[in-house]
Amino acid sequence: MNFNFINLQSYSNPQYFIYLMIALIPMMIGLYHGHRFKTYEAIFSLVFLFLIFDGVKWHQGVNLIIYLIIEFAITFCYLHYRKVGKNKTWVFCLAVILAIIPLALVKIQTAFPQTQVHGLLGFLGISYITFKTVQVIMEVRDGAIKKVDPGTYLRFLLFFPTISSGPIDRYRRFKKDFDNAPTRDQYITDMRYAVRYLFQGFLYKFILGWFFGTYWLPKISKAALAVGNANGGLKLSWWLLAYMYCYSMYLFFDFAGYSLFAVSISYFMGIHTPMNFNMPFISKNIKEFWNRWHKTLSFWFRDYIYMRFTFFAMKNKLIKNRIRLSQVSYLLLFGIMGFWHGLTWYYIVYGLFHAIAIIINDYWLRFKKKHRKQVPSNIFTKCLAIFITFNVVCLSFLIFSGFLSQLWFGWK
Repeated sequence: MNFNFINLQSYSNPQYFIYLMIALIPMMIGLYHGHRFKTYEAIFSLVFLFLIFDGVKWHQGVNLIIYLIIEFAITFCYLHYRKVGKNKTWVFCLAVILAIIPLALVKIQTAFPQTQVHGLLGFLGISYITFKTVQVIMEVRDGAIKKVDPGTYLRFLLFFPTISSGPIDRYRRFKKDFDNAPTRDQYITDMRYAVRYLFQGFLYKFILGWFFGTYWLPKISKAALAVGNANGGLKLSWWLLAYMYCYSMYLFFDFAGYSLFAVSISYFMGIHTPMNFNMPFISKNIKEFWNRWHKTLSFWFRDYIYMRFTFFAMKNKLIKNRIRLSQVSYLLLFGIMGFWHGLTWYYIVYGLFHAIAIIINDYWLRFKKKHRKQVPSNIFTKCLAIFITFNVVCLSFLIFSGFLSQLWFGWK
């Protein structure tokens, strides 16, 4: 049999799932009988990681190994530092900065191609491994994590179902699953969810995602650019609106489909990777949206950036007014999120757009609370809130897509 490894990238085509499910069988049999075959699981993960970094991407695999050595050194040096009873803030900040530097350099190289050195630093999944590392360092600082097992930590960082695009798990939650095989009844329940998420992922990514992203989006994009070049005015507005909704649907179904695959394979492996999406387009306000959209990322940013900056600012009395403090924290949070997506104007504007939207939403919520009797609350107002939130989100995705830049340069 001729295995075309070059095309077997993560969740990229149905053929990938055939080999994946065959390789999962021994692990599934073991878990069904209450045993976790950790050695086989390690070999299994290494093989599928090899499929991700094979061929022309071999240098990314080398970068991954180098990066893991660096992150291990930072994590365990800081862990040793904390074990001897020391807790200097500057040492903690240094550890976090050193962990983030490679990711920051990759983002700079991506934004400014003239600074790139071929094959240096970057590899698929660097963001999510960095987030996991920083999370562990911060929880070691807090005392929530007192011991890190090197083998479990390595598997946590390299957990292949989620390595390229999440969801982002937490070390303590992952370790609890990894150290204990489920009972037979628990694993049967896990497999039911795994099968359900697998087929739902196929529906989202390969059917709906394909329809919106591969079939419709290029046609709408071509028409919008053509009308834009012809200075179509109102006609362009309709095409732009169509692009906005189509791209939003594609972004959701493609990403949610990928996340469902990652969760499904995790459940087959007896690991309860958290869900990433929870019907985000029925959100009644923008804050609720971020509790439903890419949840593991938004919760990571909330816990390790927003909350920590807020507590730091309150402790040091940087901003005394709590409302102003929350607004500054939102701008910082979503500004960093925008920069994380890329050092391009539309990513940064996308982040600031959401910060401003949440600030406006907070004003509205305070107004509603103060004028509870005057502001109606019924099925109509709830539907209106969902409609407004949906369109605000879709507008942000239009900015995020970069299509406005294409139109601008088309006009130029």
